[in-house]
Amino acid sequence: MSDAVIVGAVRTPVGRRKGSLATVHPVDLSAHVLRALAERTGIDPAQVDDVVWGCVSQVGEQSWNVARNAVLAAGWPESVPGTTLDRQCGSSQQALHFAAATVLSGQADLVVAGGVESMTRVPMGSSVAGGMPFSEQILTRYRGVEGVAEDSPLPFNQGVGAELIAQRWRLSRTQLDEFALTSHEKAAAAQDAGAFEAEVAPVALADGGKFAVDEGIRRDTSLEKLGELPTPFRPDGVVTAGSASQISDGAAALAVTTSEWASRHGLRPLARVHTAVVAADDPVAMLTAPIPATAKALRRAGLGIEEIGVYEVNEAFAPVPLAWLAETEADPERLNPRGGAIALGHPLGGSGARIMTTMLAHMRDNNIRYGLQTMCEGGGMANATILELL
Repeated sequence: MSDAVIVGAVRTPVGRRKGSLATVHPVDLSAHVLRALAERTGIDPAQVDDVVWGCVSQVGEQSWNVARNAVLAAGWPESVPGTTLDRQCGSSQQALHFAAATVLSGQADLVVAGGVESMTRVPMGSSVAGGMPFSEQILTRYRGVEGVAEDSPLPFNQGVGAELIAQRWRLSRTQLDEFALTSHEKAAAAQDAGAFEAEVAPVALADGGKFAVDEGIRRDTSLEKLGELPTPFRPDGVVTAGSASQISDGAAALAVTTSEWASRHGLRPLARVHTAVVAADDPVAMLTAPIPATAKALRRAGLGIEEIGVYEVNEAFAPVPLAWLAETEADPERLNPRGGAIALGHPLGGSGARIMTTMLAHMRDNNIRYGLQTMCEGGGMANATILELL
């Protein structure tokens, strides 16, 4: 029986908005991880059947099929195609799913999956300018539902969704701030221990320097500082910028093939894509779908939550992983062990692959057999992926 395996994974360091990666075109950022992936794995780019790339704001510098442009910028053969997809924050996790399905079906032997987002150069929401993405039929369906703002270009708001989740699961401001602080502490500890070094490909900058470490980690934050931040989504709310993911720049890539093809070409499989699912839930609360996606993945895998050694639940907002913990009864010690998007950042289209790269490294470093990744997505969706270490 054939399987889909990951034979390489690499990412850029994640840059803050207007930070170290602000001068790097998103196509070049994508090309950088493609070159690094080929160098680290030894794959011949000419043998890549397709590049499947996630990107959310596909406008301006991220338009015109950033995947194909990245292939050309990387210096890879013109024979290598590329396609760009948008499943919102889970775009590059979905890219991995498509890559795995493609090699499993026999339609390709080697596919590179990944994604990019330069939220500095192409601000979030840029693709909405000039048009309402929600038709009157959608608005009619949800008119009057708590959390829908009909007078806004984006009547379904993720921040309001996070507040609705906090309300439903009775999460306090203190709980959210404590979770945010822990994310920074975990990420700082991992960075100090050199845990990210093997997965990161430093980026050469125009000034001759190199950007080599994630720059979103706030080592000087505290519960007191977090407690002073305003609640922008509701006057009496609990969600702040401090308990939300950071606006970031970054890219990541993974090479996917089958065990048989890897063996024939001298590549070492790192992990098997054991199970890959997508689910959907309430589009107004928007961020709850990781819960049914996790249940679906575990059911398809025939595994219990206690058999998973590490969980990566994207920290879009602190209520998301906290509600997930409450519903799944998972071990909180196994959740986002090296910090999450609150500390490391969330370059939308690149986050799925970035998180997958980090989870895989953690699994290898700690000999963890199964890891599960899930992330909420605009529109009330979520991908969930279970990796099995090889």
